[in-house]
Amino acid sequence: MSDQYIYKNEGYIRILPAWAQEMANKYGSRTANLYILYGNIRDYLPHKKKENEFTFTRVQEYISEVLFGNEDIIAFYDRSAGVSFGGEEMTRDYLAAMERRNASSGADSPDFVSPDPELCFPHLERYFLSRIPANRREHCRMVLIIDYAETIVPAGDLIRLSDADRYCLVTFNRWAIEPKFIHGDISVILLTENIADISQRLAGSPATVKIAVPFPDEKIRTSFLKFKEKDGRLLLDRGLAAENIASITNGVNLMNLNQLVSESYEKNTPLSLDYLRRKKKEIIENEAAGLLEFMETSFNLSHVSGHDFVKKRFRNAARAIRMGRPDVLPMGYLIAGPVGTGKSFMVSAFAGEIGIPMVKFRNFRSKWQGDTESNLEKVLSILKAMAPVAVMIDEADAFLGSRDQEGDSGTSNRVFAQIASFMGNTEYRGKIIWFLITCRPDLIPIDLKRQGRAEEHLALFYPESDADREALFNTLVKKLDLDIRKFSVSDLFRKYRYEYSGADLEAVLVRAKLLAAMDNRVFVTKNDMEEAMGDFIPAAYPHEVELQNLVAILECTSKEMIPKRFRDYSRTKIIKDIQELKSLTGERP
Repeated sequence: MSDQYIYKNEGYIRILPAWAQEMANKYGSRTANLYILYGNIRDYLPHKKKENEFTFTRVQEYISEVLFGNEDIIAFYDRSAGVSFGGEEMTRDYLAAMERRNASSGADSPDFVSPDPELCFPHLERYFLSRIPANRREHCRMVLIIDYAETIVPAGDLIRLSDADRYCLVTFNRWAIEPKFIHGDISVILLTENIADISQRLAGSPATVKIAVPFPDEKIRTSFLKFKEKDGRLLLDRGLAAENIASITNGVNLMNLNQLVSESYEKNTPLSLDYLRRKKKEIIENEAAGLLEFMETSFNLSHVSGHDFVKKRFRNAARAIRMGRPDVLPMGYLIAGPVGTGKSFMVSAFAGEIGIPMVKFRNFRSKWQGDTESNLEKVLSILKAMAPVAVMIDEADAFLGSRDQEGDSGTSNRVFAQIASFMGNTEYRGKIIWFLITCRPDLIPIDLKRQGRAEEHLALFYPESDADREALFNTLVKKLDLDIRKFSVSDLFRKYRYEYSGADLEAVLVRAKLLAAMDNRVFVTKNDMEEAMGDFIPAAYPHEVELQNLVAILECTSKEMIPKRFRDYSRTKIIKDIQELKSLTGERP
């Protein structure tokens, strides 16, 4: 196996994908014999035989047939099926050799192919070693492919592993450095979807080669769809081509794409763009096992009242995306401001402006050791495949944690480091746009707020003037689809001089709508509004809100964002006031 061709008698060059070339190079160097393949391994893998000619196979067949030509000895193992081989002749040779070798020991034939690794692995090892040619000029290539590797070398503390798992861990680590395996051309390939599910004592070993199998890119999806079209099984709406379908299905693997195509064919219903967008959302949410949620919005930035500076920044970013200039976009945004200022709505409106999907991180943490890292690895893999995509993390100060958390065996520290590293990967600039939303940006570690991660800091504040409040009122009326009888709302704002947040004012409007409904009316009158505003009492947490205002001001990178009453504050005064407010609210300054 090499990075350009496998067998000379094929008559053409086999072109390998990048991950397969990496494996071929490692194999050809004769410096390693234990490989972990992880990622999109449950998918169909494309094999480009020659120009414009593809076949699609599963990962086990791809390794055995495409990479190794299914010659010499190819063995398979998993916890359910036990041991099998790439052909009947290989199976007969193995069973005959083991029966001869164990005739006097009393070992039973079922042990040779048992799903129990403690029974079958010693026989497989003896068989492989016995097939190493005595003459170095002869050659016999041997490959053992182990699927669902996480079931026999799971992640977790050594003390919590079963005896069988410990046996497998020791066996694989021993095989990884066994000179006879390396020189005898014996390769062991472990398959798992998430490398975080594998024991770090094995996955982190320098003797182990880790290779990620990515989701299919647009070119591969196009080739797959044309492959189905050639078979006459691709039905498309009029005016659509395989390229159109491929362009909107980023994040969808070939297995799911095949399912969509097959369902369409069986129902004799051509695929449409609207149908595919709906199914893509469903597929990705299922693939993410509920860890990602699509943010669907019918709003854009024109539905946001005030915050002109922030909207201008977002509109410039949206224009850059439409111009195909992701290189000028920030890696991410930090959106700060007190509760009720519409931070999440602003971000979802931006998503409606740019027309790329936006997803929201859901809680990926688990009480079970190893599951948190595995969940995060799965989510990040999906985000890479979905690009371009916007990612919203609400309450980011509580959600992301820090490097210094204690009490969970280091899980939070590892998770934080993994997220920080991924966010800072400039390869994804303009492709994965992060939005960290918080009312307490001071609690977000500097690692995530620095340049190269959430590098654009924007802040939202309550409306200051009656004109601002009236503009917010009119925007909320439109958002809530209210029928309002015309009256001067500015008179009411002068009468009820509260510091309304957007959430406060929306609550007042909903109460007024309820009063109208109780009077069997579909429209809201001035009396409804006056009664609702007169009855409304803002939540009593003025110290907390003032603290949230001040810590947001410290994050502002432009005076234009800062409310007028705070613009003359020196940085020293702001920090002093923050410390005093933290003392008043019971926080450590």
